[in-house]
Amino acid sequence: MIRQLSCIAAALLASLVASVHSAAAHPHVWVTMRSEVVYAPDGTVTGVRHAWTFDDMFSAFATQGIDSKKRGVFTREELEPLAKTNIESLKDFEYFTMARANGERADFVDPPPGYYLEYKDQILTLHFTLPFKAPVKAQALQIDIYDPSYFVDFAFKKNNAVALVGAPAGCKLVVARPEEMDPTLAAKLFQMSPDAKLDPSQYLGAQFANRILVKCS
Repeated sequence: MIRQLSCIAAALLASLVASVHSAAAHPHVWVTMRSEVVYAPDGTVTGVRHAWTFDDMFSAFATQGIDSKKRGVFTREELEPLAKTNIESLKDFEYFTMARANGERADFVDPPPGYYLEYKDQILTLHFTLPFKAPVKAQALQIDIYDPSYFVDFAFKKNNAVALVGAPAGCKLVVARPEEMDPTLAAKLFQMSPDAKLDPSQYLGAQFANRILVKCS
């Protein structure tokens, strides 16, 4: 996601997003995720909340040139312009989040409200909520998170990666993590040049989607 890699410091996810079109499918940014599926009191699903934590190298590069009152420490307010740019840029990529409720596509409100960047222990985390345009009473809900180009490697946290918030008692959660990539394929992707073209049938990012499955009785 970076039309120009040099722009990362000025726009964290803007750079990340833009590079999808100019870079190859080998991952260059690593994101560790926590997610919450949010329900209303009437049992309808209202949306999903994400917390995306970036790798240390990317976090360091992205915060270069940002003014702060205390060196090496960035407040939510100081990171607000960067967060805004990130969210606006993610729009073109549907926030890397695809949802289906009862087998039908469920679209999110755009732009999403309530987002911010957090800087802790020299690591950036983007917090944002994706409300559904129309809350739905879903017996079956599927949410996939992935980068189709595989430039960004998304992975759930090892423990407590996903939670149901306010869900009816009959709802059960399954977190499906992608299979480990074959080492030979991983090495091949990593060594590809930035302008390399991919065979979509062979290197489709959806094959490595992180998936949230909820079934309610």
